[in-house]
Amino acid sequence: MTEKLLLIDGNSLAFRAFYAMYQQLDRMVTPEGLHTNALVAFNNFLESIVLPMQPSLAVVAWDARSGKETFRGDLYPEYKSGRDKTPAEFKEQFPYLREMVLAHGLHNYEQIGLEADDIIGTLSRQGAAAGYEVVIITGDQDLTQLATDDITVKITKKGVTQIEKYTPAYIMEKFGLTPDQIIDKKALMGDTSDNYPGVTKVGEKTALKLLIEYHDLDNLYAHVDEMKKSKMKENLIADKEAAYRAQKLATILTDADVEVGLTDLAYDGPRTEDLVGLFESLHFKQALARLRAHQIVDQDDTPVETALQHQADFQVVKELDNEALATLAKVSDFALQIDTDSDNYHTADFLSFAIGNDEVGYFASRDFTWFEDDRLRALLENQDQQVRLFNAKEHWVLLNRLGVKLAGVDFDFMLVAYLLDTVGNDNVLSTLATRYDRYLESDDDFYGKGAKFAVPSDDHAVYNHLGHKAEVVYALRDQAFSDLADHQQSHLYHDIELPLSFVLAEMEAQGFALDQDRLAKMGQELDEKIAQLKEDIYRLAGEEFNINSTKQLGVLLFEKMGLPVIKKTKTGYSTAVEVLEELAPQAPIVSHILEYRQLAKIKSTYVDGLLAVVDQADQKIHTRFLQTLTQTGRLSSVDPNLQNIPMRTEEGRKIRHAFVPSQSGWLIFGADYSQIELRVLAAVTGDPNMKRTFMDDDDIHAETARAVFGLKDDEPVDANHRRTAKAVNFGIVYGISDFGLAKNLGISRTEAKTFIETYFREFPNIQTWMNQVKDQAHKDGFVETIEHRRRYLPEINSKNFNRRSFAERTAMNSPIQGSAADIIKIAMIKVAQALKDQNLQTKMLLQVHDELVFECPQEELEQVQKLVTSVMDSAVTLSVPLKVEDHSGPTWYEAK
Repeated sequence: MTEKLLLIDGNSLAFRAFYAMYQQLDRMVTPEGLHTNALVAFNNFLESIVLPMQPSLAVVAWDARSGKETFRGDLYPEYKSGRDKTPAEFKEQFPYLREMVLAHGLHNYEQIGLEADDIIGTLSRQGAAAGYEVVIITGDQDLTQLATDDITVKITKKGVTQIEKYTPAYIMEKFGLTPDQIIDKKALMGDTSDNYPGVTKVGEKTALKLLIEYHDLDNLYAHVDEMKKSKMKENLIADKEAAYRAQKLATILTDADVEVGLTDLAYDGPRTEDLVGLFESLHFKQALARLRAHQIVDQDDTPVETALQHQADFQVVKELDNEALATLAKVSDFALQIDTDSDNYHTADFLSFAIGNDEVGYFASRDFTWFEDDRLRALLENQDQQVRLFNAKEHWVLLNRLGVKLAGVDFDFMLVAYLLDTVGNDNVLSTLATRYDRYLESDDDFYGKGAKFAVPSDDHAVYNHLGHKAEVVYALRDQAFSDLADHQQSHLYHDIELPLSFVLAEMEAQGFALDQDRLAKMGQELDEKIAQLKEDIYRLAGEEFNINSTKQLGVLLFEKMGLPVIKKTKTGYSTAVEVLEELAPQAPIVSHILEYRQLAKIKSTYVDGLLAVVDQADQKIHTRFLQTLTQTGRLSSVDPNLQNIPMRTEEGRKIRHAFVPSQSGWLIFGADYSQIELRVLAAVTGDPNMKRTFMDDDDIHAETARAVFGLKDDEPVDANHRRTAKAVNFGIVYGISDFGLAKNLGISRTEAKTFIETYFREFPNIQTWMNQVKDQAHKDGFVETIEHRRRYLPEINSKNFNRRSFAERTAMNSPIQGSAADIIKIAMIKVAQALKDQNLQTKMLLQVHDELVFECPQEELEQVQKLVTSVMDSAVTLSVPLKVEDHSGPTWYEAK
């Protein structure tokens, strides 16, 4: 087997890692204040991509952090100028990135005067010449020019853990070019990211067309005079010098004087002690768990017990065969574990699976054609089977991709662990299992501490690892179910969460069709508006500057234009949205900047972002619903988040125009609960005034406005009255303070306090109930919803006033939010069943908080309207009626 040389583009992947988890930046901070989003993503890359590769030689190349300019800077002084300053939150993670590389057993290398690309280019040629199979991993497509029959360039996409493999054949198939022509394409186009021009008005399509016809830059210019007269010909001739300069700038060196040799790059595998120390210092609990959950060996390479394994007469996992399948066919319960290469199970590649129980043993395989065998299919599709697994929804989707309809799931450890403890839940099997190791038969150390970490590299190790996962899930069932019963949560699990997981799985698999042409056109229109806004901003500023740079914007607004400083941060002036909104009345430029930011986010997140994740096989978006993330029980949507498409602005709402039915002549239909949280509040508090308002189907916000403003019955309630009352109503649900209400409404704290006091006089049972809930939370340490969903409050008795107060507010609002979440989950289960019972073609596509979204044939619309609204109305019985409003149209936009 040919030995591998692995070359990693450090700066490129670190940059991608930072932005892969950028949206989580603010919550990925250690107690010491260090941001860790890039470190988490980079570590995921090293674990999921590098470790399984097991190269002989490996190095992470970095751009030199100091020293003289490279030859490119000498050739073109503006090279890479104009780039935004590296965010401080990213910069502070750099030293730890290099430490992480070393702990994983790889080498760091940088050299003054060379870019990382040149180091990689030179070492790749040296490695190929020495007979190594060379693999380059980068986020930069420029490096595809290095591909040869011996050198593969792997480009990360969608973060840093999904890879696209570029070989000369693939480059030809994708672009119609050879790797060398990649350089000449950039010579013609230039590179905006590196800030050097090519030929004026030559974009990618024109460059490709020219190279297909003329093959390379030299041949193109040898025949340029023969071209027909055109503006392009004029530009080619005028910009010849720029094109050849761009060619030199784009060419990666493959013969640089690199001071490191191949013999210096030996890869010996991860250094366990260093990894543990690093992960502990960074508070990487999940990474620590994964470290311990893999195969581990002691210092003399003698196998020892792995995580997810106890010592009780465990059989070595055997490869699945016909005899094993015949044995499994006789069992009534078994555990199943499928491993893939990505969290996104809709697109992940299958790796291996294990199946079995303690009685017959555990069997594993990498061969997924076993799922075509009728015996295995019958086992998994048998409703009477009691399957035990971790994440039933994921397994349903994966098996559905294999043509198998999973049925008979009894125990989903992920769901049970979430219900029993939402606070300590991280959705990782290994760490969750450690909380339950008291249920296992052995008192032995669950992790085998002091051992050396190594990744399973052969089938035997992989199968044992998988088997141990399945075995632990199998072993945890009885005691976990007993805990559910103790918490009065058996009904919540068996009748709500578990059946809901299959409803969600079917919704995910169904997907939501996207009109890509329409969305792309919206993107073009947004680009035009953004470009016009930039011009207006530059005109009002009297100069051009980087609008996206907080520092440059702060200097312009507060130093050059003299606007009052509202707030400062550690790094300078704050230009946060709330600051700009306060400044907007004082300077027209600020309103333009706010609009620019808004449109730029819509374009990048909801146009470019959605287009990037369309499944080209069916032209649909397949989001994933997270069932075990929130503390309140509400569902979340990721990859992409379809619950978060803006509704407050018309430009944001327009995105919904692109979401359409999957079949011609069908409609999008939506149904949502009206004021469900306030109805729950009325029911659980039993407040007579609030209940009467809902029983009489009056406007709750208008009635609240009459109360807090002291209006008589015959006095009109204007829009401002109602807006204030609405803020009070929902503020009370969320335990708002007078300070918070004053800020929301732009009034004094005295006025806000008066509103709240008046509100509680009008609805007296609400304040009584809230006080009772707080008192009970102090005693129990948790609160519950109407379905006994628990929200644990670790800081309810904290000596710190702010922490205790926050926990008390959470105690008041969680039963309301959580009960609303319970109700819509019950409704989803009942609606899905009703659609099947009536044999309708209508499909449920999405849940957005209190709304359900469907696609349905035109001829089913009237029937579906009656069915869905009646089922949702009666999903649960409260002392006040539930109210459902429905709407439909040819697109999601028009259905609202």
